[in-house]
Amino acid sequence: MKFKYLPLLLLAACKGKNDTGKSEADLLVYNATIYTVDSAFSTAEAMLIKEGKILATGDTASLLKLYDPKEKLDAKGQFIYPGFIDAHAHFLNYGNSLQTVNLVASTSWEDVLGKTKIFADQHPSGWITGRGWDQNDWENKSFPTNEKLNELFPDRPVLLTRIDGHAAMANQKALELAGIQPGDTLTGGEIEEMEGTLTGLLIDNAIDLVSVKIPAQTDAEFKKAMLDAEQNCFAMGLTTIDDCGLDFKEVESIKKLQENGELKMRLYVMLSDKKENYDYAAKTGMIKTDRLNVRSFKVYGDGALGSRGACLLEPYNDQPGHYGFLLSKPAHFDSVASWISEKGWQMCTHAIGDSGNRTILNIYAKYLKGKNDLRWRIEHAQVVNQNDFTLFGNYSIIPSVQPTHATSDMYWAGDRLGKDREKGAYAYQQLLQQNGWIPLGTDFPVEDISPFKTFFAAVVRRDSKALPNGGYQMENALSREEALKGMTIWAARSNFEEKEKGSLEKGKLADFIIVDTDLMKAEPMALYSAKVWYTFVGGEKVHEKK
Repeated sequence: MKFKYLPLLLLAACKGKNDTGKSEADLLVYNATIYTVDSAFSTAEAMLIKEGKILATGDTASLLKLYDPKEKLDAKGQFIYPGFIDAHAHFLNYGNSLQTVNLVASTSWEDVLGKTKIFADQHPSGWITGRGWDQNDWENKSFPTNEKLNELFPDRPVLLTRIDGHAAMANQKALELAGIQPGDTLTGGEIEEMEGTLTGLLIDNAIDLVSVKIPAQTDAEFKKAMLDAEQNCFAMGLTTIDDCGLDFKEVESIKKLQENGELKMRLYVMLSDKKENYDYAAKTGMIKTDRLNVRSFKVYGDGALGSRGACLLEPYNDQPGHYGFLLSKPAHFDSVASWISEKGWQMCTHAIGDSGNRTILNIYAKYLKGKNDLRWRIEHAQVVNQNDFTLFGNYSIIPSVQPTHATSDMYWAGDRLGKDREKGAYAYQQLLQQNGWIPLGTDFPVEDISPFKTFFAAVVRRDSKALPNGGYQMENALSREEALKGMTIWAARSNFEEKEKGSLEKGKLADFIIVDTDLMKAEPMALYSAKVWYTFVGGEKVHEKK
């Protein structure tokens, strides 16, 4: 095995040396292929850790001549990467979903009802909530209605959210508690009815009319959700997660858990677009610790493609006359951009459809005024008109994308968009070229939490069954090096954290993972099934494969 070794920095000072004349270190990890993801994309075989940071990388023999580590860890020929950074996810929502009905991979509406009934029997009182159904995966791809849900649960409120979070099914009891009546309308959402009767289907902002009636989470429930999410994420090699859209009270709860040493996950939190959160930000300013970074706002441009809420320039190919919709009026987005620009915060806006993207890109351009390093982000950038791609580069706007969306949506995206418009969708390579870097995420729990599936989808652009043959719109695939950077150093950069994490270099945080697969060389399907042996955060082992 050949390595392109990093230069080993010699320490001239005697400080930190023991009786042997060698400098002290806490941990030596050796017998590995270490992808440092530095500017040269160098590799090494060993790495030294001290006080939670990387002391040096190089070959084992040279390091041991200079340093005396207290502990050693034989990686047994496995592969080390910087801890993965998920640039777009919903960490708290994922933790909450672990406490509710899991409807992911449901095969039909009847399957959804059956799973909900089992959960209800195990939890005999209170609201019934769940998430994960997707009618596009069913033989009958029409949206369901709530008649059977009403029969099963006449007296208990039920709210079952679609996998993308942009549609939900509520039973009559829940609709009554929310005070929803036939004929009600609202901005940025839809309340579906048939012949004057509510069907229970709620789109985008309409969901909030019901969800706001769900009793507030207790401190104990919040803590359990966060710790359950952390455990699963550490097992997948995730060491920093961008939690996109929290309220200030949740930020305060996170701070307490981290200060008490109970929550070890590093979080980059985007505050939700609400007045009380702007008031909080104006009062407290930005928050930055080793484990918490709060300096951005998550704004919601339009809906999702799967529920036909994404705002399009031309009508949906499979629903003539329907364009989707913006979730707020353009004047609201402009006012938010003005506030954020004045205060020096980062604006991160969900935009799916080509009209939604164009609206937000043009508002960004108004305030960014050309090239800059403010790192305002478009979350998803899912469908972009060919005339609008250059706006990303001209105004240094960062597309934050989730590759598994492409492989989840590819079987029906053409139906929604038509083949010509589909060419501007999930165009990650074309977006990468605009600024020369692109952060990657999963959008979990909308998608699976696995960063290996993110990597696989970005590079191979096929699903778990290796379909389609040849990959989906492969002109927009990323290289393996680009994909790894998107999950590490570029994700860190999108969070203004590239100087402290995202690569395994001297002085940076010792966030790293040991994996059984060489992501740079393994056969494509092996990428999909890679396993994490160890996860370290700040030099502390937080996960070990059983």
